Amino acid sequence: MKSPTALNKRGTRVYLDGYTFDSQKEADFYTRFVRDSGLRYTIHPKFVLDPLQELPRDKRLKVGEESFKPDFVIYKGDEIAHVYDVKNSFGIYGIPIDVNTKFKRFTRKYGIPVEAVVVRRHDFKTIAWGITKKRKFTHPLVCTNLQYDWIEATGL
Repeated sequence: MKSPTALNKRGTRVYLDGYTFDSQKEADFYTRFVRDSGLRYTIHPKFVLDPLQELPRDKRLKVGEESFKPDFVIYKGDEIAHVYDVKNSFGIYGIPIDVNTKFKRFTRKYGIPVEAVVVRRHDFKTIAWGITKKRKFTHPLVCTNLQYDWIEATGL
């Protein structure tokens, strides 16, 4: 069954291999690059950016938790190698200001940038967000697999 998601109102959910993907592009990234990569991965893991907090003046009132669920987290050994969020484009419509801010907050807290990914027919383009030395969206890194280092890819 396909239904619209909160973040992707025009897209439809895709059910594949026991996972629920928010769009066909996300499912395509999974089948073409993640699933058979030989690397350990998680899909839509939850990372807490700010925990639930009580207000100091009245403990009955709380400020809700804020979290981020990237599309994919890829591991090399026990360490996170890539945090991916699949997008339609790198521009303001693909990555709105509020999403860009959440990417930066994630990077500050967890020490690794979110890589925005645009899936194409034979490869994918990626840019690491939340760091000062990043590729410009007009010059993304083009990859055919997940075997690259995002630090080297920034050109540092």
